[in-house]
Amino acid sequence: MNYGHPLEFGTLVTPTGDGAVTLARLSERLGYDLVTFPDEPDQPAFHDTWTLMSWVAGRTERIHIAANVLSVPLRQPAVLGRAAASLDLLCGGRFDLALGTGAPPTGDGAGPDAVAAMGGPRLSPGAAVDALGEAVDIVRGMLDAGEDTPLRFDGEHYRLTGVERGPLPRHRVPIWLGAREPGALRLVGRKADGWVVTAGQLRPGELRDGNKIIDEAAAGAGRDPAEIRRLLNIAGTFAGRRSGFLQGPPGAWVDDLLPLAVEEGAGTFVLVSDDPATIERFAREVVPALRAAVDRELPAPLAAGPVRGAAVRARRRAGIDYDGLPRSLAGTAVEPGDVDFPRVRSNYLRGGSPGIVLRPGSAAEVAEALAFARRHPDLPMGVRSGGHGVSGRSTNDGGIVVDLGALDTVEVLDEATRRVRIGPGARWKQVAAALEPYGWALTSGDYGGVGVGGLATAGGIGFLGRKHGLTIDHLRAVEMVLADGSVVRASATEHPDLFWAVRGAGANFGVVTAFEFEVDEVGEVGWARLGFVASDIAGFLRGFGEAASTAPRDTTAFLVMGPPRRGQPAVAQLYGMVDSGDPDTVVDQLQPFARLAPMFQQQVVIAPYAAVMGMAPDAEHQGRGEPLSRSAFVREITPEFAAAAQRLLLSGVVYFFQLRTVGGAIADVDPDETAYAHRDAGFSVVAMGVDRERLDRLWDGMGEHFDGLYLSFETDQRPERLGDAFPPRTLRRLRELKGYYDPDNVFRDNFNIRPLAGGEAKS
Repeated sequence: MNYGHPLEFGTLVTPTGDGAVTLARLSERLGYDLVTFPDEPDQPAFHDTWTLMSWVAGRTERIHIAANVLSVPLRQPAVLGRAAASLDLLCGGRFDLALGTGAPPTGDGAGPDAVAAMGGPRLSPGAAVDALGEAVDIVRGMLDAGEDTPLRFDGEHYRLTGVERGPLPRHRVPIWLGAREPGALRLVGRKADGWVVTAGQLRPGELRDGNKIIDEAAAGAGRDPAEIRRLLNIAGTFAGRRSGFLQGPPGAWVDDLLPLAVEEGAGTFVLVSDDPATIERFAREVVPALRAAVDRELPAPLAAGPVRGAAVRARRRAGIDYDGLPRSLAGTAVEPGDVDFPRVRSNYLRGGSPGIVLRPGSAAEVAEALAFARRHPDLPMGVRSGGHGVSGRSTNDGGIVVDLGALDTVEVLDEATRRVRIGPGARWKQVAAALEPYGWALTSGDYGGVGVGGLATAGGIGFLGRKHGLTIDHLRAVEMVLADGSVVRASATEHPDLFWAVRGAGANFGVVTAFEFEVDEVGEVGWARLGFVASDIAGFLRGFGEAASTAPRDTTAFLVMGPPRRGQPAVAQLYGMVDSGDPDTVVDQLQPFARLAPMFQQQVVIAPYAAVMGMAPDAEHQGRGEPLSRSAFVREITPEFAAAAQRLLLSGVVYFFQLRTVGGAIADVDPDETAYAHRDAGFSVVAMGVDRERLDRLWDGMGEHFDGLYLSFETDQRPERLGDAFPPRTLRRLRELKGYYDPDNVFRDNFNIRPLAGGEAKS
């Protein structure tokens, strides 16, 4: 029978000299999926297999790498698991793990004499299989770095008292086992992802008998036998006439291998050869013909996505049609049991546990992802760009997340007009690095790890804001997938009403799959980080407000404070940017800030804007819990507001307080020009706390000082927040447009703008 695995091909080359690396690279160029090496430490001319695999991983880019197979008695399983995860992570998810007992008659690595000679245990065949089973459990436990608890194991052959897992591999490293005797075959069925066997060592009918043993053991363990890939090592000679199995022209090879794939379940054929001509001829003349022959013989196309085992399927969430995913999304989707799930479950600050994360790679696939979400109207749906959002629901519990991380290109469209096209999944450090060689920059928040999509649809209050305006002020067009799946272009002349709404309330109207910006000419900038002792909190805030609002437009300053601790005075961190590469200008414009209070830290440098954005790390998000954040705009830092902010910081409720300076070029834009309407604000204020009820009570009590809010930093979901974010005329227009573009309110799991109903519209 065929088990439904996509057909793959590999090579098995002798690990000697430079030839092994040369043949591995040749295998990659010819399109092989896998290159493998035997593990035979008793052969003095052979390289150490693990060292060779590591070197080959660094000399190749695409092909997967494995041993054929590693002798487990020579390797401590916990160390082996950590090494496998590390190599897989370093080579970009291309390492596969094949293990064996090292005992005859399997032909799966070093025999017992070699094992004993190198200090390994001499075990009976039965004990060797038992030890291999324990090793599989330990290795898999080490690879499961998404688990927070240390790994403990109490077996007959191995004991672990508490080993920290990690690192998290790049892909789910499959564990294949080399086996021939019944006990080892049953172990394959119970625990392995694949069976490795050499065709030349098999007796007639042994492949079919082995499959039967594996399948019965799998079923007994509650597994689907189709989870297990069958890998067959093959060897032969090309000749003008057939003279035996794999002895003859390419067509005869196809005839010999076809029944092994269609009737005997082989999913991977590994060519055993050190002859470049044989490797090339097999790739060019056998592989494509065999693929075509298998497709003709099978009643249905082979699966496009990964085959998920019972353990993964057991962690699926209720109410999601996992098996109904479009083929275009199935190969990249992430489920709760997948190895990538810890990387995508959370965002920067918020923990999550979505039921499925879809990772489309084009606008068409985004449309398919939305169609899938519309089939699940009762589930929350989050849209994620960089996963950094404080307020947005880019993760959830049990719902669907559409992750735009694959849409991350940065393309220059026209140098003369400084027009660029940027994908929503790019991060601002990536954008800044791409623009820096041209002497350009695009104002983009205060942290290079933020994704483009969320910020560029909400506003974009950044370090170049007072000089160059908001990020949305540079937006010239978007490509967007609407709730019904249609793809539209919106600009000043195409769907201008939608273009208006996208600039400030875009998350309610669709998924932007590409932004077109007109960027600024920006050379080196002055970048300052100043630390202050703010004994008089209110006085310090008043001084900062005065210095920030009266500074030249070239200068934008942000302030971060926390509460006093253990009887010490409060401290404040100022982050400032001067859009000038002249040291005298930079120092002169920072002087008013330097006089605010005693400083305990100061750093001022001249650097490219890309260097400032580049300080953000590339680490994956590992948010925990639910952030509590409140946001507001104030026109100025009045004595009354400063006193209220001091009381807030002394309350014990707030641990983070920020003032972002706006105004300047931001205020030059007409409030009706975009859905971001609070153009007359002087500062954006953010407070993060530890108790929702107390934070809301204190913040609401400061409402007399506020004039609007910026939704990107607001987590309060009470409906009146929309009235704070959008003036009445703006909000009504948004609701009218929502009724046209998203009447069914598909994009509702955010600060939801409800569609204007018929009766409301008439009134």
